[in-house]
Amino acid sequence: MGRLRVLLLYGGRSAEHDVSRTTAVAVARALDPARYEVVPVAITTDGRWLLSGSARAAIEGGPAALPSALPIDGTPARGLGDLVAEPSSRAGLDVDVVFPLLHGPYGEDGTVQGLFELADLPYVGSGVLGSAVAMDKITAKRLFAAAGLATPRHVAFRDGGDLDGFVARAEHELGYPCFVKPSNMGSSVGVSKAWNAEQLAAACRRALEYDEWLLVEEAVTGREIELAVLGDDPPEVSVPGEVVPGDEFYSYADKYESDEAELLAPAPLTDAQADEAHSLAVRAFEACRCEAMARVDLFLEEPGRGFVVNEVNTIPGFTPISMYPRLWEVSGVPYPQLIDRLIELALARHARRAQRAGRQR
Repeated sequence: MGRLRVLLLYGGRSAEHDVSRTTAVAVARALDPARYEVVPVAITTDGRWLLSGSARAAIEGGPAALPSALPIDGTPARGLGDLVAEPSSRAGLDVDVVFPLLHGPYGEDGTVQGLFELADLPYVGSGVLGSAVAMDKITAKRLFAAAGLATPRHVAFRDGGDLDGFVARAEHELGYPCFVKPSNMGSSVGVSKAWNAEQLAAACRRALEYDEWLLVEEAVTGREIELAVLGDDPPEVSVPGEVVPGDEFYSYADKYESDEAELLAPAPLTDAQADEAHSLAVRAFEACRCEAMARVDLFLEEPGRGFVVNEVNTIPGFTPISMYPRLWEVSGVPYPQLIDRLIELALARHARRAQRAGRQR
């Protein structure tokens, strides 16, 4: 059997474009060239799909030839506009599986997953539903509440409403400090901490630059605990890890630009705490109907409420300083084996769905 052709999809239209390019380098480095042929496809910030010859040359040149971020260049990826119209031909791209590394909107939110479903292409990660609901913080928190999971107190706002009235409401219900977050964004993009009404109003206006919806959330005084989930029948969960931010909170710079944040893996927890965190990760993963891969973020409020569920990330960072691969490494799944498992899960899900679709015809 020949090598599997993996379409490595990176870049994208969201504010997390640069994060995606960095993540793509780490994944490309981990794909065994004896098993996989990598077809790098870049998406520009204005939505053009490019077959990147320079990225492919760098990947084929080995780890030393890889830049810090895969380039956004190349020729138009022929046939991608016809993915849905001609799925049987793979739209001119003879690939076996897609590995999407598109953080944020138009990539992590179910949109591109829907495209690949329509095109009958296997792809790594959660499906349309899990991707969409986990990406939207407000919807995810509603699902956590429905599943009986504790989550930080919050209030939601939609652009076009009475912002002054909302600020007064958030101030009354949550107090200060509090966090403001775009509902449909990740990697801490657009997130601000507010200590008074003036800062809160400014933070809301900033968040609305990224999404039509935002939420204001109480500032939880507690430890940041993260777990990595793999598979879905049943899901496997890594040992817990702990983030000790180098910034005032675990910011974009902490995650991708500096080594100041301390990532403890495994986290210094009691056995009982680790067991509880494991159970909560599974429940949060399943509440959002996730599949294959996610990082579940918890807060541990000591003393106080104990664990509360913060969010689920369906395309977590894969950079060298990211928690998801580090947790699996500590749990006995090295990075290359993790990539293999994710691709195997994608192919197996596609085969299951194809069999069911065949029975329905």
